[in-house]
Amino acid sequence: MKKVTFRHRWLPYLLVAPQIAITLVFFIWPASQALYQSVLRQDAFGLKTEFVGLANFAKLFNDPLYLESFVTTVTYSAMVAGLSMGVALVLAVMADRVVRQATTYRTLLIWPYAVAPAVAGVLWWFLFNPTVGIAAYALDAMGYDWNHYQDGGDAMMLIVIAAAWRQVSYNFLFFLAGLQAIPRSLTEAAAIDGAGPLKRFWTIQLPLLSPTAFFLLVVNVVYAFFETFGIVHATTSGGPGNDTVILVYKVWRDAFEGLNLGSSAAQSVILMGIVIALTAIQFRYIERKVEY
Repeated sequence: MKKVTFRHRWLPYLLVAPQIAITLVFFIWPASQALYQSVLRQDAFGLKTEFVGLANFAKLFNDPLYLESFVTTVTYSAMVAGLSMGVALVLAVMADRVVRQATTYRTLLIWPYAVAPAVAGVLWWFLFNPTVGIAAYALDAMGYDWNHYQDGGDAMMLIVIAAAWRQVSYNFLFFLAGLQAIPRSLTEAAAIDGAGPLKRFWTIQLPLLSPTAFFLLVVNVVYAFFETFGIVHATTSGGPGNDTVILVYKVWRDAFEGLNLGSSAAQSVILMGIVIALTAIQFRYIERKVEY
């Protein structure tokens, strides 16, 4: 490893200072405030504060609505990660084989990632609106009565499709880069030995893509847990009932609609712990099946 030497002693500290400042302001400080608020109980106007220890956490684990939201979030995250990674992998394989207009094709696939989550939610809300939506009209023509205002399953599918659609572009870029990094000589040798395209993909390309797939699995789970609030808020607002209330949306609703700051802070701490635990489990167990 090449050792870098700076002429001035303080130059390396100056170079990393902006990143340290951003981490302190946008992560360390909010996280510390969440931990502090989670052991307090405040009135709706913030005029009276009482230290309650772990009472906010104990109350959450005895709340059936919170436990239901937990199950909803796990189901939602698994569906978003599975759908977005599956579609992205198929598109990447197709793009890897396209010769003519390849750049245009790839650019069009990348565009959705530039769309903000709230805008993506509004777009899919219009498409699946039971009154004016084109997708809802097409489903009705095929005999399926779509109505995400009344059917919890339809509402869940709507937020899954909207969240997965935006993430497909991100996954596509990594899968395509991974496919293009695989030496052509390997697939050409397999083809000479008589292996068809499907067998070459399962026995050569997919195992070599496992590090990329593992990285994307971690990123997509974190995305579904933390970054899809705007999609849920713009499409279903957690309804019908509480069928699409994921954990991050419940944090916001309890804080800004219910004005229960202590419970909301405790939920954010638990949410942060869940994501850290999931990431650790993925690295502890799933990484064993990854071939580097």
